Amino acid sequence: MPALPVPLVTIGLLVASNVFMTFAWYGHLKFKEAAIPIVILTSWGIALFEYMLMVPANRIGYGYFSAAELKTIQEVITLVIFGIFSTLFLKEPLSWNHFVGFSLIAGGAFFIFHRW
Repeated sequence: MPALPVPLVTIGLLVASNVFMTFAWYGHLKFKEAAIPIVILTSWGIALFEYMLMVPANRIGYGYFSAAELKTIQEVITLVIFGIFSTLFLKEPLSWNHFVGFSLIAGGAFFIFHRW
């Protein structure tokens, strides 16, 4: 059985790690009654799984992608995951200005990956 392509593995791991990190950073906002020390410990626990996916993603992807490209991929994934999370979990709809800002960041990604 052939190995999966490096970009597929890297991006898949980055997506999964970002889901964990988004919940670690923003999931507690739905639970304002929770004590801050509990929130911090819970977030650290969730973030452990994020690191267990993020570190291998970067190790596997580095060489195929440059460090700048890996960071750019991660940031674009972060925006997509956060947009979904914000809308579905926090029930905060995104408005036109969010889409404009995210599009400008995606435009920056174009310049990172475009070979001049």
